[in-house]
Amino acid sequence: MVSHSLLMRRTILLSLLALGVPAAALAAEEPAAAPPPAASAPAPAAVASPAPTTPAAADAPIEVPARAEPSPAQRELQALITRQQKLFAAAAKENNPNFDEENFRTDMQNLCFDYDTYLKKYPDTAAGFAAYGVLLGKIDMRKQAAAMLLKANALDPNLPLVKNQLGNYLAEEGKPLEAVNYFVSAIRLAPNEPLYHYQLGTLLYEARDDFLKSGEWKRPALERAMHAAFRKAAELAPDRVEFVYRYGESFYDLETPDWEGALKVWSALEEKLKPGLEQETIRLHAANVLIKQGRFDHARALLATVQTEGLAKQKEKLVAQLPETAKK
Repeated sequence: MVSHSLLMRRTILLSLLALGVPAAALAAEEPAAAPPPAASAPAPAAVASPAPTTPAAADAPIEVPARAEPSPAQRELQALITRQQKLFAAAAKENNPNFDEENFRTDMQNLCFDYDTYLKKYPDTAAGFAAYGVLLGKIDMRKQAAAMLLKANALDPNLPLVKNQLGNYLAEEGKPLEAVNYFVSAIRLAPNEPLYHYQLGTLLYEARDDFLKSGEWKRPALERAMHAAFRKAAELAPDRVEFVYRYGESFYDLETPDWEGALKVWSALEEKLKPGLEQETIRLHAANVLIKQGRFDHARALLATVQTEGLAKQKEKLVAQLPETAKK
């Protein structure tokens, strides 16, 4: 799972983008997404794969029309976001000798006070309520965050970030049937944002029992929608390993999987990863698929290339499914 510090960094960066800060000025600060670490990499489905993890839910930016000269409201909000960025950047640094938790709390409280003052001054600024809502969510004031996001949504119903955040809130509150509408709305407003497709797929998978019990969904339609959402996320962000990885896993979640399609996904992903543990983890998935296809000789040859000690148990479970091994 992506670290909390990375989550905070991405949230601040994307909030800045939402307020019109040039992406080029922030690009150097956004770390590249790392491939799934060995310890938390899900095993092939045949080896009791754990539930997929959500990538750092770095929220896609609110799209605000560019202006040659920012308005006073934009300038003041940008100043608040800049302070916010600096505070979280300091907190995110590992082994930072200058970080003082008590000072951080005080500074964050003052920032919240200043957001309150800003919103009283500019009560019709949707971006202000959205930015404050995101901030409150990150400091665990979830209900207050939701109130701010609902206000932003009322002021401007065309902000995909707000739709996505409200979807997250409702999903965490155990209301997937309400959350799905917000995720779908976010996708309609920003169809090229991969995170929104990923989160829709995750919701449909994790809350599938709720959707089926509602009577509004049938299993085939639910599976197709889930799989299509993960596929779209992977297509839009082919370099985001966590998106492609989850797309590959989603084949296991189908009643009638396209195993050839799954093999292509795992093969393409292996090429992007480092030799050793990362690539061998992907080979376990590919071998698992080959076994399901009955291509045992190919699976055996692939498993023979998995030498990493940390993958030994998963490898053994797959080897045990090969016909010759099973007879012994």
